[in-house]
Amino acid sequence: MTTTASWRITLADVVIDERERSAVDEVLRSGWLSMGPRTEEFEAAFAERVPGHAVAVTNGTAALHLAAVALGIGPGDEVICPTLTFVASAAAMVQSGAAVRLADSTSLDDFSIDPDEIERLVTPRTKAVVVVHYGGAPADMAAIKKAAEEHGLFVIEDAAHALGSELDGSPCGSIGDAGCFSFFPNKNLTTGEGGMTVFRDEQVAQKARLLRSHGMTALTWDRHRGHATGYDVVEFGFNYRLDEPRAALGLVQLSRLDELNAVRARLASRYRENLADSPFVVPTGGGRGTSAHHLVVALAPTPEERERARERLREQRIQTSVHYPPIHRFSRYQAEGEGLRVAEEIAERVLTLPLHPKLTARDVDDVCAALLEE
Repeated sequence: MTTTASWRITLADVVIDERERSAVDEVLRSGWLSMGPRTEEFEAAFAERVPGHAVAVTNGTAALHLAAVALGIGPGDEVICPTLTFVASAAAMVQSGAAVRLADSTSLDDFSIDPDEIERLVTPRTKAVVVVHYGGAPADMAAIKKAAEEHGLFVIEDAAHALGSELDGSPCGSIGDAGCFSFFPNKNLTTGEGGMTVFRDEQVAQKARLLRSHGMTALTWDRHRGHATGYDVVEFGFNYRLDEPRAALGLVQLSRLDELNAVRARLASRYRENLADSPFVVPTGGGRGTSAHHLVVALAPTPEERERARERLREQRIQTSVHYPPIHRFSRYQAEGEGLRVAEEIAERVLTLPLHPKLTARDVDDVCAALLEE
């Protein structure tokens, strides 16, 4: 059995050098580790990149949950969510007290939520729609926002794949009412664990800041600086704070985002060239805007060939994955989904190939050669 340590080409990897190490070391020497000035600096820098009101949190799931609660989503509400996504997209809505209604993908070339599904699934209880920019490819936000506006729905962008993606000049994550980002180690920017929610409305963001830290009116950092001597608790909140070492790491990673995304783009282009005339089809994602190229996936001709290809790659110590098992297949969510045929077919045939800035062009060629081996 192949172990993580023995992969010749890994699915994902972390790009860290002396810049990140020095930034974290500076925080450690400062003696202030909980949320404070570097977190504020990280939020400000992030909001320059993704316009809005940025609230740093402890992970991407917290970003989604905080968005839902700050927007007033709760018990009795419903949220439309794509089934072809990581389960956190739906779980965070359930944690807010809402029920999820799972939606199909658009096509075998565009894995994002089908805008027509909003009309099919909307009810008087529907409060929001979650949009996932799958793999970094921008979803059809014009059609989604039009349908949402017709029914008075909030739009929550799950932009975990999409830091650096743009649509019609607007960064993904800034187009809806809230944009939610993950900084898990396989993402385009990593802090180890961490996340960010960017809100369009300043008052909603202020509520989110309260909720992030137990509903307290003053933080430890405020009291440390002498800006407050006590605090009140005005909301039932959470502990979703990001700490200073991770914020420092995030600041450096954010400064390198364009550099690292450019490497991803070149590698993704090489995959497309190598597989252009093959039975393994690399979807365009709808061809809208600019992708952050978080993932490169290929559709095998059949489910059986997908499994044979995975085995060939495994034998050559090349790591792969499947993004994603549809949420409606999981035991907890089976009652939530029906008529999801496109997502079903994608899930049976999709194969996620290695993509990260440490890969070389030769690595990509090796992956494609193994994939196409007779």
